[in-house]
Amino acid sequence: MKTRILGIQVSHRAQLAIEVQKVLTRYGCSIKTRLGLNDDEDTHRDLGLIILELTGDESEWIKLENELLSLEGVNVERMNFNR
Repeated sequence: MKTRILGIQVSHRAQLAIEVQKVLTRYGCSIKTRLGLNDDEDTHRDLGLIILELTGDESEWIKLENELLSLEGVNVERMNFNR
């Protein structure tokens, strides 16, 4: 069984949050675990980080990643593990 972890960096979080959430909702069945980390308020940067553990069909993982990457200001990095 393969496991994929996606790290999603969202610049301009206040502007992009709704669009990113729409994409994540569309692929909710593929998301096993979700962790959201917001930037420290003291730095006053509008940056967010989301970590996803994906499950299910790998073709859905690719679609999710591509939709996220189509949003300007969103960067995606992946890690793959074989169990």
